[in-house]
Amino acid sequence: MNIDHLFEQFKDIKIGVIGDVMLDTYLWGNVERISPEAPVPVVAVESKEYRIGGAGNVALNLSSLGAKTTVLSVTGNDEDAKQLSSMFTNAGINTNYLITSTSRITTNKMRVISRNQQMMRLDTETTAYLQTSEEKQLLEAAIKYIDQENPNVILFEDYNKGVLTETIITTLITLCKQKGILTAVDPKRKNFFTYRNVDIFKPNLKEVKEGLNIVDNGVHKILLDEIHLQLSQKLAHQISFVTLSEHGTYYNDGLVQRIIPSHRRKIADVSGAGDTVIAVAAVVYAITNNVELMAEIANIAGGMVCEEVGTVSIDKSKLLEECKILLSL
Repeated sequence: MNIDHLFEQFKDIKIGVIGDVMLDTYLWGNVERISPEAPVPVVAVESKEYRIGGAGNVALNLSSLGAKTTVLSVTGNDEDAKQLSSMFTNAGINTNYLITSTSRITTNKMRVISRNQQMMRLDTETTAYLQTSEEKQLLEAAIKYIDQENPNVILFEDYNKGVLTETIITTLITLCKQKGILTAVDPKRKNFFTYRNVDIFKPNLKEVKEGLNIVDNGVHKILLDEIHLQLSQKLAHQISFVTLSEHGTYYNDGLVQRIIPSHRRKIADVSGAGDTVIAVAAVVYAITNNVELMAEIANIAGGMVCEEVGTVSIDKSKLLEECKILLSL
């Protein structure tokens, strides 16, 4: 595989990301005293920064890789939604299929950070499932996107905020199967076993152990092979791709299986690493159909973003350099 040629092909891939988009707000400041009102630190805020989070961060990673990216979701009809939409547009992400609702509020995770350490987080969000009318709107928008754009991949990014309902999940996976569109999912507990027949199923190890009620605390191939077997029996999916935190990643497509160790990094923040991993995996697999190469490159990308504080997207040129060094391609 010519790695330069592979990365050049990223621009030819169309991907629709459907799921729970979020706004990440960072308040940066210094702590110099304790509040006289309560035994809590007083943070003197020096700057505020907005970043795209949740399913939006997956879309941002895809756009950073050069893929033609569309976001499909439901937000509130509020200022946070306007901020998000503007940031999507500036990042080259298509928002034509983004739905707004007067009954929901846009998820905003506000983090207070001092000396590169998170002091606290404030969340505003709606976590109830979409109303029937909202579900119908999003489903119609997604079907329209598939019919008009003919994407290579539909990527489900589930954060348990209510956008991905059982009807949306099952309908779109069925439609994608009919049209030969690759499907990938980064699941959460609530809909864990709803993603039957998906192509790439990417939980982290903690999530998959909880989903399968596994109490083994180890990280070893025998356990992971058993996890894939149990998942296959419930999901009938193609590929298990499990992130193992500091231990790397594991993949199994029923024919080949392997643990790919992580590369040594100066870890600053693991926020958003899973978003980067699924984004890179989806693009690489859509082009190559090579599960090992998919896992190798995604493993490198996930480690790279952990070196930054907060949610950040992958840098395509730096990823290419790292792949040339670490994969000898």
